[in-house]
Formats: sequence, structure tokens, C-alpha cells
Amino acid sequence: MAKFQYTAMDSRGKESKGVIEADSAQDAGNKLKEKELYPTDISEMKGKGKKKKKGVGSMEITIGTPKISKKALTTFTRQLAVLLDAGLPLVRALRTLEGQAKKDIAVRKIVGDVANSVEAGATFSESLANHKKSFSDLYVNMVRAGEASGAMEQVLNRLAEFMEKAAKLVGKVKGAMMYPAAVLGIAGVITWGLMVFIIPKFKKIFGDLLDGEPLPSLTEWVIAVSDFLGNNALLSIGIGIAIVLAFVGFKKTKSGSYFIDVVLLKAPPFGGLFTKVAVARFCRTLSTLLASGVSILNALDIVRDTSTNQVLKNAVQSVHDAVKEGETMTAPLQNAKIFPDMVISMIEVGEETGALPEMLTRIADVYEDEVDVAVDGLTSLIEPIMIVGLAGIVGTIVIAMFLPMISLINKLGG
Repeated sequence: MAKFQYTAMDSRGKESKGVIEADSAQDAGNKLKEKELYPTDISEMKGKGKKKKKGVGSMEITIGTPKISKKALTTFTRQLAVLLDAGLPLVRALRTLEGQAKKDIAVRKIVGDVANSVEAGATFSESLANHKKSFSDLYVNMVRAGEASGAMEQVLNRLAEFMEKAAKLVGKVKGAMMYPAAVLGIAGVITWGLMVFIIPKFKKIFGDLLDGEPLPSLTEWVIAVSDFLGNNALLSIGIGIAIVLAFVGFKKTKSGSYFIDVVLLKAPPFGGLFTKVAVARFCRTLSTLLASGVSILNALDIVRDTSTNQVLKNAVQSVHDAVKEGETMTAPLQNAKIFPDMVISMIEVGEETGALPEMLTRIADVYEDEVDVAVDGLTSLIEPIMIVGLAGIVGTIVIAMFLPMISLINKLGG
């Protein structure tokens, strides 16, 4: 029989470590369960009390502060809700998830730290707040509300559902933006290749065969652009980088960020899509917080801080100030001029009937469906526009090169 070193928890969530003899790791696990111990790690020992090496996994190197990815966080939240709903104590559930995360170093380390903190006497929300990179204010505050209400499983399920829908929404927007970005990139590469490699050859041909005759204005302009790109490649790249850096710097300023967000919300063809996304995220986040027991003012603070759109931030701040003064949400939402009248009317009804979380959830569901429709519509609209645009660019270059050919043909014919 072989010896196995184990880490396990008892029915009260207390961790214990030791060595057990068994025919296999599975047999060791079964023996531990007979003793009412629930293993989180079992490793075969070789030699004098040494664990059997586990390959690369035995050398774990992390650089900087680890962070749980959004996908892993959603999975962790869903699994934790299932374990708690099954009756496991919090620490035991955390230790179980820590043991399962053998390949994800960040999850294992952070969940282990949270479990250690809870064992030391801190609350679950306080332990999560120590890892701000992984757990947002929204996450921590919802967990705090779950602790206060005693409905932690429900809150965690709401969190997991919220994160899944948020990720789906972001994925739709990225998908809508990916196609035009890819087409523009291809068009840029094709145009650059024509200008740098093809046009100079035509320029040489025209110079040899037309004996200094003047070229059409369009042809001269295309050749001038080609000469600039060919002779100033580094300068062209530098200008491109400077434009990108200037845009990034402008966006980091408060006024610049506000201006860009206004353009995104108003300018066609993407304005309608971004407005629907902003409304859906606002309603989904606020409804999730309110349904979990977070106070309205605290929920509005979290919605404001988690928003990436400056226009929406200002609108939420106005709503917060109005609610703080005992007013309704309706007037500041109307003044923001980004929320449709239907949304404002439904929120007003929700406030009057005391069913604001439910009403916000309905609005979020409606607008998330509208995002699907808007993405499909944009894809159908952008495809012919991009094709025509690319054809126009290449066609202009081809025509510019063809015009001198007419003079050349007439000269040869004469």
C-alpha cells in the first residue's frame, strides 16, 4: 500500500492535514470520507515523506498581484452558490473550490486567502474587499447585503446571472465592432501596399513613355501620396502613433471623455446601439443591487462608479442627488436626454408601485433583446457600406493609373 498526504475538512469546515495508507488516491479519498473528512487535496508520497512531483504544477510563479478573470469569477460565484445551497458551511465551500482550482493559480490563491480571512474572524464581504482587483464594489456590496439578509445563496446566484448577462452584452458589442475594424484594417493594408509598391512602378512607366507630358490631376495627386508614403515611411508611422496617443490622452481628460461618449451615444450608425447598451447596463446593474437588498443611494453610487460612460455617470449622479433630497428619479433621467421616454415612464411606475427592481429587470430584458436586433441591423448595414468604401478607394487608384493610359494609347495610335 502507498502513503498519501492529504488536506481535508470536517463537517464544521475545520481543515486538517495528515498521512493515510491506501491502494490509490481514490481509495484514500473513500477512507477519509468514512471518517467524515472531506479531502481537498491528496498527493502520493515518495521516499521519506515527500510528495510525488506534479510536473510543472509544482513550480508556481506569479508576477504581481493575481487577479481572477471575469469568466473564472462567474464560475466561482455559481459554484459557491450551489455549495452553500447544499448546506455546506462557507469556509468548507471555499476550501472545496480552492482545492478544485488546480490549474488556475489566481483562483486558488485568492480563494485560499479569502478562506483564511474568514477563518480568522472577518466577514465574507470584508475578506473579498481585500482583493479589489478581483471583486468589484458591486460584488462586495451585494455579498454584504446577502450577509445582512441571510440569503447569500440567492445573492450569489443573482451575481452569477448578472455577470453572465453583462459578459454576453459586451460580447455582442465587441462582435458588432469587430467586423468594421477588420475591414478597415484590410483596406488600410491593401491601400498601403498599392501606394508603396505598385504606384511607383506606374510612375516609372509614365515617365519613360510620356516624355514629360503633364499627367491628369487625379494621377498626380495619387503619385504624390505614394511618394510621401514611400519616402517618409517612418514619419508616416510616427504620425499614426501620434494620432493614437493624442486620442488616448484626450479620452483620459474629463472633457475629452465626455465629448467622445456623447459622440458614441448620438452619432450614427452606432449611436442607437451604444444608447441601448447604456440603458440595459444601467437597469440591469441597478435592479440586481436593489433586488439583493442594497440601499438605493448606495446602489446608485455603485452604478455610477462601475459605469464606463461619462454621460451616464453624470446622469446617475444627478439621480443620486435627487433621490437624496427626497425626489424621484424621473426628472434627472429626463434631463440626461439619453433615456427613452418609455424607460422613464416605466421607472416612474416602478417607483410609484414599489416594484422598481422588477420594472428595471423588465427594461433590461427588453433592451438586451433590442441590442441583438441592433447588432444584426448594423451588420447588415455596415457590410455593403464597407464593400463600397473599399471598392471606392481601390477604384480611385485604378482610375488614376488608367487615365494616363488613354494619352499613351492615343500617342501610340497616332
